[in-house]
Amino acid sequence: MIAQWLVAGFVLVLILGALWLLVLYVIDKTQTRHTIRRNFPVIGRFRYLFEHLGEFFRQYFYAMDREEMPFNRAQRSWVYRAAKNADRTLAFGSTRDLTKQGTIIFANSAYPRQQEEKTQPMAVTIGAECPHPYSPTSYFHISGMSYGALSPVAVTALSKGAKLAGCWINTGEGGLSPYHLVGGADVVFQIGTAKYGVRTEQGELCEQRLKQIADHDLVKMFEIKLSQGAKPGKGGILPGVKVNQEIADIRGIPVGQDSISPNRHPEISNNEELLDFIARVRDITGKPTGIKFVMGDPTWIDELIAAIHARGAASAPDFITLDSADGGTGSAPQPLMDYVGLKLSESLPILVDKLMAAGLKDRIKVVASGKMITPADVAWALAIGADFIVSARGFMFSLGCIQAMQCNKNTCPTGITTHNKSLQKGLDPTDKSVRVANYHKYLEYGVNIIAHSCGVADPRELTRRHARVVTHTGDSISLAQRYPPTQG
Repeated sequence: MIAQWLVAGFVLVLILGALWLLVLYVIDKTQTRHTIRRNFPVIGRFRYLFEHLGEFFRQYFYAMDREEMPFNRAQRSWVYRAAKNADRTLAFGSTRDLTKQGTIIFANSAYPRQQEEKTQPMAVTIGAECPHPYSPTSYFHISGMSYGALSPVAVTALSKGAKLAGCWINTGEGGLSPYHLVGGADVVFQIGTAKYGVRTEQGELCEQRLKQIADHDLVKMFEIKLSQGAKPGKGGILPGVKVNQEIADIRGIPVGQDSISPNRHPEISNNEELLDFIARVRDITGKPTGIKFVMGDPTWIDELIAAIHARGAASAPDFITLDSADGGTGSAPQPLMDYVGLKLSESLPILVDKLMAAGLKDRIKVVASGKMITPADVAWALAIGADFIVSARGFMFSLGCIQAMQCNKNTCPTGITTHNKSLQKGLDPTDKSVRVANYHKYLEYGVNIIAHSCGVADPRELTRRHARVVTHTGDSISLAQRYPPTQG
């Protein structure tokens, strides 16, 4: 009797399956949107399935360790091991191509420093003339990631991890949330073009709300975002599906509607207005105030420096966060992400040299941003002349990000960039905060190893002569020769 039921069930499944294929055949043959499905009914559907699955198969099975973009498996694996406090050593030899043009190689000293694990970097003061200057010791920090783009559990983990690590956390342009403050870490408040968190109903700067933010002891600096690397000339984009009541209240926007920032601050259309706005924010807050941008035409830096000299060095921003054209974001148009702006490898030496030539390098601290997630990346930026380095995606990897590329769809499988409660449950802020701190600890430890191998005690003592770059011939030249430093 049971066998008869099984046979009957099997036959029924076959019949239903055949009917379903017939329905799909009719649908595909009569629709006009997809040529492949119309010409090859049913079978053509596999093309879209394979296209979707292809990115996952490439990531795990087919791509070599150093082939993927934006971050390859070797980079991600190092971050994962550091975050988990796992073995970070390798055997048998490097898989890195040391003959590829643009490859950075550090020049070890015949007499390296000893006791690298005991070295502590010196504090660097930002905004020394402000009523409330800021003097962080760490040179590696968490870059701007908004609450809204990130889930509450992700921001909570970053905040607690930053406190354990002794670094700052940047709010991103989405305003100051309770999750940024819960860990007790130092906070950099970013003022985006929409003024989220410090805006009036008309989208203008609300001085009262700005003062309230500045009154938080944990808020140490203010960063005026002019542009970012992944979308220069385009404001931030937060899909309406992510705009819940809490996010709407924090940002000062309607619930459930797409939140699109202006492509620039309406009140800033030239260098004079930029310096006016910096002074306005600094006067209200009493705290260091800087700007963030991705470099386009380098002559703009000359024009900005000229405007600063005309007013005096006191009018300058206290810091400049320089983003790279290959910076990340949750959502951006591909033409901007792929084709607009200068990479940090080109723009950082330009900015540092122009500030040095103008005698402003000590006055304006340089914060470098963009795809720097390993010790070598950070050591390179310090050698070029950056005072601080910030990373967003490196810390996302430390939270467990698998580079699923789902940030803009509210379907992030690791709970980092989604407001789906069921997906957020997989991210434990207590556990992940320790991983954030571990990543920070071992990144700085790795930079220390490089610095001491080069013969200097403090990583900030690295200079361009300590690193080399591979040229088109396959040989290397000193960065000091490639980018001769200019003295102010």
